[in-house]
Amino acid sequence: MGLPDFLIVGAPKAGSTALHAALAQHPLLHASDPKEPKYFLCDGASPDLQGQRGPGDAHSAREWVWQRERYERLFDGAPEGALTFESTPFYLWDRHAQQRIARELPDAKLVAVVRDPLDRAFSNWTHLWVDGLEPEADFRTAVQLEPHRIATGWAPFWRYLELGLYGAQLAHLYQLFDRSQVRVVRYRRLVDQPGRELAKICDFLGLPGDLVSTVPGSNVKGWAPDGTVNRLLRLAVRAGAVAGAHAPPQVWRQAQRPLLGALQRGDHARPRLTAEDREALLPHFEQDVHLLSDLLQEDYTDWLTLEGRGTYTVRRS
Repeated sequence: MGLPDFLIVGAPKAGSTALHAALAQHPLLHASDPKEPKYFLCDGASPDLQGQRGPGDAHSAREWVWQRERYERLFDGAPEGALTFESTPFYLWDRHAQQRIARELPDAKLVAVVRDPLDRAFSNWTHLWVDGLEPEADFRTAVQLEPHRIATGWAPFWRYLELGLYGAQLAHLYQLFDRSQVRVVRYRRLVDQPGRELAKICDFLGLPGDLVSTVPGSNVKGWAPDGTVNRLLRLAVRAGAVAGAHAPPQVWRQAQRPLLGALQRGDHARPRLTAEDREALLPHFEQDVHLLSDLLQEDYTDWLTLEGRGTYTVRRS
C-alpha cells in the first residue's frame, strides 16, 4: 500500500486521539494501528535513547515504528479506493519530522488540532501524573523544570509549554507545504460541534462528509491524588518502566496494569487549572498566540484570558 495519504500531525493532548477514532469510522478511510507510529520522528534508525531519558521514555521508544517496511504494513488491508492515515501529534512540534514528511509525502494533506496551550499543558501534566510517571505533584513546579528536563534528554512529551507554541510550529510547516494542504482545527469546535467539524475535514480530504458525524467519548482515567501510598505506587511504576526498557513493550504494558489500577482507584475529582497558574504562565504564550492569529487570520486571543475551557469531559457535562 505504500505510505499514507494524509496525516494528523498535532498537537499532543489536543484531541488527535478523538479525531483519529472519529475518522476511522469513515468507510473510505483506513487508520493505522497503532495510532501513533512516530515514523517521521525517526530517520531510518531506532530512536536515539539520549533523547529518551525521562521516566518511561526508553520503554515507550521501543514501540516506535521506525522501519520503512514495517511502517508501510500498517496500511495493508485498506479497502480499495480508501485513503490511509496515521496520527502522530509530535509531527507538528518536530521541525525535522516536518522536513521528512515534505521529502517523502510532498503531496500529502495534513490536519493539525490546536487547543488552548495552557489547558493542553495542564492536560499533558495530568496524563503523566495519573500514569505514575510525573514525579512532580505541582503543575507549575513541573513547568519550571522543563528547561532542565530538555537539557538532560527527557522526551518531547515532557515539554509542557514548548508543545503549545503552535504559531512558530505552523510558520515552519507553511515553509514546506502549501497552505491548501494543511487544515487547522480548533479543539473547542471539535468538541462543541463535532458533526460540523468532521464534515469540514472530510471535505478537505475530498470525501463525503455525511458518513461520520460523531466523536467517540474520551476515556478519562481516574485521578491519582498525592499521598504516601500513591508515592510508593509511582516509584514502582517508574522503576518498572526502567526495567520495561529492556523487555518487549507488551510485557510491561501487561505488568503495569495492577499498579495503575491501584494508583487510579477511587472517584477523586480531577483538579482544574487555577486562574493564578494561568496568569503566571500566560506570558510564555502571548507572542506566539498573536503570531498564530496573524498566520491563520483568525483571532485566538481568547486563549490569553484567565478562564480556561477545561477538559473534554468537563465541556461535555
